[in-house]
Amino acid sequence: MRLLASHLEPGDPVLVVGGAGIVVEVEARGWRVVRTAAERPRAVVQGFHPSVGWQELAEAAFALQAPSADGGIPWIATNGDWTIPVAGGIAPGNGTLVSAVHTAVGRLAEFAGKPERHMYDVATERFAAASPAMVGDRLDTDILGARRAGIRSIMVLTGVDRGASLIGADETMRPDHVIEDLRGLAEPIAPLRETFERSTGDTYFEVGTAAVRRSGIDITLVRAGARPVDTIRAACAAVWTADRAVLGLRISDELLAL
Repeated sequence: MRLLASHLEPGDPVLVVGGAGIVVEVEARGWRVVRTAAERPRAVVQGFHPSVGWQELAEAAFALQAPSADGGIPWIATNGDWTIPVAGGIAPGNGTLVSAVHTAVGRLAEFAGKPERHMYDVATERFAAASPAMVGDRLDTDILGARRAGIRSIMVLTGVDRGASLIGADETMRPDHVIEDLRGLAEPIAPLRETFERSTGDTYFEVGTAAVRRSGIDITLVRAGARPVDTIRAACAAVWTADRAVLGLRISDELLAL
């Protein structure tokens, strides 16, 4: 809401796409919630709710027809998650719905939440955190946002992104730490051991009982760890410290199946 406040005056109408939570927050700030472009909103706020349908997306598009540079109204989206995990599998997230409106209007939304840093800055300020850290399960929102905000990031392997996507992650989305689940926050982190074998030119990366070898452009599994997270951490180290981009490496199928 801090972003929205920089654009609005008390009592201004705001077109809300999303659930009751956003409505409550908008009204609590003294703005008037509207649902159609005909009510001449001064801004559009787009958040996620499973009930959001075509009509709501269309009204947002109607209200956003003019580009912001040409006097169009502000468009604030809560987050850009492309997908969300639900009981039945992976479903479209808010980023997918925002993209639908973008396709119709040719404008980009300003994101208040992940992966932009606004939310991280507010949380750090609110709790006066001296050494904040982000714990998340998604590389392109949780971890990328933490990197942009300049705070530590901790990846858990219980959500959308798992071993293969983590091993091949872009530099901007690589976490500082990787743990199996939230229990790992209270457990010591197994050290990473790196050994260079001069006779072959190979480098070995070990975490716990897991071992991964980097030989030229080949990244292969030597020994699986007692815990999958140990093998993943060893593989990440082998890939992330290589002298070339991920696409220039040959990563074994065993590691990509993690």
